[in-house]
Amino acid sequence: MRKELTETQKNILDFLIDQIKGKGIPPTLADIANYFGYANRATVQQHLQAIEKKGYIKKTPKLSRGIELTLEDKFFVPKPILGEVAAGNPLTIYPDAIDTVKLPTIAKMPQDSFLLRVKGDSLKDAYIFSGDIVIVNPNLEPKNGQIVVAILDDAAVVKRFYKKKNEIELVSENPEYKPIVIDKKYASFNVVGIVIGIYRSMDKRAG
Repeated sequence: MRKELTETQKNILDFLIDQIKGKGIPPTLADIANYFGYANRATVQQHLQAIEKKGYIKKTPKLSRGIELTLEDKFFVPKPILGEVAAGNPLTIYPDAIDTVKLPTIAKMPQDSFLLRVKGDSLKDAYIFSGDIVIVNPNLEPKNGQIVVAILDDAAVVKRFYKKKNEIELVSENPEYKPIVIDKKYASFNVVGIVIGIYRSMDKRAG
């Protein structure tokens, strides 16, 4: 049985998986160091050695891209995408899965969490882009500044949540979009969950 990874090791392994599965080639030590902001490659080497020792990768000495995933078939499990959520104007969500995505097994989802695909660019400044998959936890109470999925009548949006004295605002991370103010023009409003993570293919984004 493979040993549990530390949070840093999980992040590095996630990056390796994205690069290998997305681009078809593993990253170099310099790539990893640049991505995580490490000043030198020795730190990267130490992390990779620990990940290899725990059985998640295999390194080939003297090759700049000599990193292989081990037990690749067990790294990814299919998860249903329950619909699309608008980072822009509200979109309809669907009662049944519209697609599936293979998530790394180390990306553990809390109980009752679900996936939605983002459509639109209103959260681009929060680094959430069209085509990204958001992981939504329905068991958390929204707090000001958190990114939430909300239902406006029969449509869904993903925005930052702000509860003020007399109103609620759903705010974009793109100056081209005005805040959505929840008022009487909406027959119903409900926050269905908090965005707790995103998953993105490194080589492709949906438009």
